[in-house]
Amino acid sequence: MYSRTQNENGTYNSRCLDCFMTIASCVETEKELDAREARHMCPEKALAQLLALDRAAAQHAAHN
Repeated sequence: MYSRTQNENGTYNSRCLDCFMTIASCVETEKELDAREARHMCPEKALAQLLALDRAAAQHAAHN
């Protein structure tokens, strides 16, 4: 999820709502915003996924 704002000059900014990193600043089109957001590798989401995999592996090992 991203927070998009429009600047007075018509350009856009985008910020990741998970890690609060600025993804784009002064971007001219929403299409470019979409592309930059799609390329964002959120460290918070990556960590959450790793922890979930670790928990699932631990639970699986405990049941076997």
